[in-house]
Amino acid sequence: MENEVDPQVLAVINEKRLSGPRLTPVEIVAKMGVFDAREKPFDHAWLATGDNVIATIWAEWVNVGAGGRWFCLESLDIHHRAGGGERNAQQVQRGKDRLALLKRTFDAGQGFRAVVQTNRLAIVEVESNKDAKVSTRVRDDDEWHVASWEPEQKLAVLVRGPRGWVPTEAEVQTARARSNVPQQLAAAAGAADGAASKASPEEVRAAAIAYVVKHFTGYGYKAENLADKNIGYDLEVSNAKGQTLLRVVVKGTAPGVPSFKLSEEESACSVREPLWRLLVVTDAGSPTAQHKIYKPTEINSAPGHDPS
Repeated sequence: MENEVDPQVLAVINEKRLSGPRLTPVEIVAKMGVFDAREKPFDHAWLATGDNVIATIWAEWVNVGAGGRWFCLESLDIHHRAGGGERNAQQVQRGKDRLALLKRTFDAGQGFRAVVQTNRLAIVEVESNKDAKVSTRVRDDDEWHVASWEPEQKLAVLVRGPRGWVPTEAEVQTARARSNVPQQLAAAAGAADGAASKASPEEVRAAAIAYVVKHFTGYGYKAENLADKNIGYDLEVSNAKGQTLLRVVVKGTAPGVPSFKLSEEESACSVREPLWRLLVVTDAGSPTAQHKIYKPTEINSAPGHDPS
């Protein structure tokens, strides 16, 4: 609700609202280059033309730091609502899609465009009350960016304006008290996720393989797990007709496990096997896991690869 918004933020929203044409929340996003905006009215982030990422920023969560810089905290916990309780399947998927797009900009060192909005009801009800809808949405002409991404804390910091400024630790702690970080997560101070960040290389690799198997089978391919056979690759991927398409070595990175090595057999297989590929899963085991496939000639460019 507007009475939950910092006065400085609300003043900017009102100025933009009054100075621009009267558009619906969907029309605003559509005019920013999201052609399927009407099909995704409840999404919280979109990929627009030119591979531009657009994300919603709830004004109620925006904090004003030193020098008037705006920032907000982004929870990396996709399973729990800010107001308490677990998200349903649709809410989880929307959260996962949003984080994937934000992580994409972070990894690429790019900014994202934002629509700043207020909610009709108390902001903590945004996902639990069917009447909690957008009250006001405006296009922000200033670019935002992901200033930090901390999987071990399940927290990212989004900042409005040029890079080079980040909120102080005191400002972040103050923001936690009124942010969309689920209270059980803030209270736990990352205890459960601290255990996850200490996962062993074997656990990270297992999570990476499970991710890749799910990825390929989701597209209708068969992914046979041969990891325990020590034949130079982990998965053999084939189509519905039984034709082998790829022989994949799977490696994963995660907090606490930043690098990986290829075994002698894997390196040898990369030379003799034309279907051999390296597939690296970053943030393995987390909701924001992503992957990329590398040819044998591209191995040294793979993030986390230790050639020693």
